[in-house]
Amino acid sequence: MTFSTPLERDGETKTGPLRAPVQMLAEQSYDDHLSVHDAATAGSLGLSGAPIEGPTHFSQFDPIAVELWGQQWFETGCISSHFSTMVVEGQQVQAHATRTTATSASISAVRDDNARVLTGTISIAPHPQTALEERLARRRDPGDLFIVDQLTEGMVSSAPSETMMDLATSNGALYPFSLQRKLDGITERSSWYDSNDNPWGRPIVPMEMLSVLANKVGERWPIRQPSLGLFLDLEVRLEGTPVFVDETYIVEREVVGLSASRRVESYWTRSTLTEKASGRHAATILLHSGVFKDSYPSYPADKLA
Repeated sequence: MTFSTPLERDGETKTGPLRAPVQMLAEQSYDDHLSVHDAATAGSLGLSGAPIEGPTHFSQFDPIAVELWGQQWFETGCISSHFSTMVVEGQQVQAHATRTTATSASISAVRDDNARVLTGTISIAPHPQTALEERLARRRDPGDLFIVDQLTEGMVSSAPSETMMDLATSNGALYPFSLQRKLDGITERSSWYDSNDNPWGRPIVPMEMLSVLANKVGERWPIRQPSLGLFLDLEVRLEGTPVFVDETYIVEREVVGLSASRRVESYWTRSTLTEKASGRHAATILLHSGVFKDSYPSYPADKLA
């Protein structure tokens, strides 16, 4: 058994315990400025605090998914999530999952004040339509864009990048913490993350860290600056194998959609992780990133809601 997390069971629904996730992005920076995860910067946008990175909550679903599907979760598992409400350090979150088919479940996470943090799906292969596949398919024409206007659907990264994750090394300015530091504060601890005592005989990267692995390297899309962004939606899918610690991967990216809402302009990026040594497709990450309109000083005033 990889997790000791106590779960409650009510028919097809499984519920994890309340957990208090840890903020690790207070020192995050990009394009030479701090991010929305810095308390003062978040306050400048009228937010009540610096949000904890959304993927942090993914770990609370791992014990549930492992109980449902065993080691298959770390081979073909997919978590697909829309983030609804931010969480700041000190708040607690509880994960729920309700099985919908033999290979899928609907999920939600709720804050300790009953605010819904995220909704979505978890599944293993063969996957039904995921929550984000559905959201991406029904997006509308964004209209005029002023921050992500240099992006086009189908745009790809100019060159593949190499990425890897070991235990001790910081993951850079975007993710200023090491895997070991993450494991010291992760909500659901497993020996499979830092030992060879697992079905694959080598440590595996936690699901919540796959977006870090994919996004910490390579060129950034041309987003007009200065501006501040955050994750709106994230899907992480394993393609038949875990992603391993100390393994080199090739990451390639494509813009697969553009969107806009009252407060943000946004773009969808699909990243693929390919094991360099074998050429094996290991994981796919679908990320919907939003950029606050009012964080961009040159945004047309008459276009701000």
